[in-house]
Amino acid sequence: MANKDHYTYRVTWSVEDQEYVGICAEFPSLSWLDESQPKALAGIMQVVADAVADMELNGEQVPAPFADRTYSGKFMVRVPPDTHRALAIKAAESGTSINRIVSEKLAH
Repeated sequence: MANKDHYTYRVTWSVEDQEYVGICAEFPSLSWLDESQPKALAGIMQVVADAVADMELNGEQVPAPFADRTYSGKFMVRVPPDTHRALAIKAAESGTSINRIVSEKLAH
């Protein structure tokens, strides 16, 4: 059973709708529009709770919250050979690894 409070929620202003829109990263097809930020957050949280309850009732797999997932810290990125070469040169010149250079770039 997923805890709806652990999901990744965001509230932002929608120029198009002239209201705040609440969204949930784990349920990208769901949203909630409201005139206030707190109401938009409460609205999307309720929509997600209803969706989770419905999915559980129907025996569907409920997405795990990103916060509750385990991450290895590893993922593979393919780059063009010229980029790979440039990264290898930069790493050698700075006395570090390609991994450290790319990790620092991604963090910024």
